[in-house]
Amino acid sequence: MDMLGYFIVKKPDVVHETIDGETVIVNLENGVYYSLRNSGVDMWNLLEAGANLDELSEAMVGRFDGSPDVIRRAITELLVALQQEGLVKVSSTKLDDDQTDLIQPQSEKAKFEAPVLEKYSDMQELLLLDPIHEVDEEGWPHKAEDNGTGNAGEG
Repeated sequence: MDMLGYFIVKKPDVVHETIDGETVIVNLENGVYYSLRNSGVDMWNLLEAGANLDELSEAMVGRFDGSPDVIRRAITELLVALQQEGLVKVSSTKLDDDQTDLIQPQSEKAKFEAPVLEKYSDMQELLLLDPIHEVDEEGWPHKAEDNGTGNAGEG
């Protein structure tokens, strides 16, 4: 797996929401959804900002109490899983947004627990039937225009 470059969420095919300390991620291409909790939520937020492996490691070591080597290994394992599931991709360029506030250490560190990507396919068929797939490049809720062929977005 590619670990060089900046990790970014594969939008518009991947959507997510964080609610009550859990990030739910949906891959709209295959209808599978995922869950991240605890340190995984922090990591996902950093990925959303387009962080690289060094920035992820620095930020997580600054936020959690644990061995830097153990934290970096856990980050690497999660990145591999996220790439294998098609949720993130590697870019050679950094996002334009200044996300330095996400990398700042926190004064009170929580004990580090390795993030676990939980995978669910029980709603796969329903998610694939949903009209959310008929969107333009901006993603949901921007519906693709029908180009006269009867198939929205196809040319």
